Amino acid sequence: MSAVLPDIWHRALTVQPRPSPTVVAVTAAIALVLVLVPHAWRYARYLITITHEAAHGVAALASGRRLTGIRLHSDTSGLTVSRGRPTGAGMWVTAAAGYVGPGLLGLGAAAVLAAEHAVGLLWLSLVLLALMLMQIRNWFGLLSILVAGGAVFTVTWWGSAAAQIGFAYTGTWFLLLAAPRPVLELQRARRVGAAPDSDADTMARLSRIPGLIWVGLFLVATLTTLVVGASWLLRRAV
Repeated sequence: MSAVLPDIWHRALTVQPRPSPTVVAVTAAIALVLVLVPHAWRYARYLITITHEAAHGVAALASGRRLTGIRLHSDTSGLTVSRGRPTGAGMWVTAAAGYVGPGLLGLGAAAVLAAEHAVGLLWLSLVLLALMLMQIRNWFGLLSILVAGGAVFTVTWWGSAAAQIGFAYTGTWFLLLAAPRPVLELQRARRVGAAPDSDADTMARLSRIPGLIWVGLFLVATLTTLVVGASWLLRRAV
């Protein structure tokens, strides 16, 4: 163990070579397929649910609330439960964080890749998944985190440098490109009355600002992270 930890630290801090424009383009295309192809999205969406609920959890802790557990469900829905005042800034931040979380995480990942630390990003992802694992409160959620963590660990520990860079870029592109889609799905569900307790409607009850406005703000935020994050990734390939 004493030899493993320094090795991990060295790998995480090592600067990886800048990817070619072809690698950046191919990884973006793969991510776009995962977002746009219905059968692929059906499974890839679990990753967005993980980041959505993780964002709620981080926001709850950061705003002084007590995080009591996270559940991930097989229908790609999730639930994050926290305790604290039912109104106020803490509840606002917690409720608003979910839909913007994937885009913000993708933006942070793009910043790490811009600094040429693809392997460091993968190790950071493993740390975040491990922290989330401690808050999972159902079997499907446990399985989801273990599968995601196992995939990242396999590439991080045994993958070639090219595989690690490609995996990191594909994951980052996916978070950026996928972030707006759940917001659009949310509004479709709200339009037919299928999401009365959505984050947007929670924000509406807290703020007395219509839920549609909050959906619009979520969409603007995710599109902004997409544009900024994509510019950072593309700039590194030039």
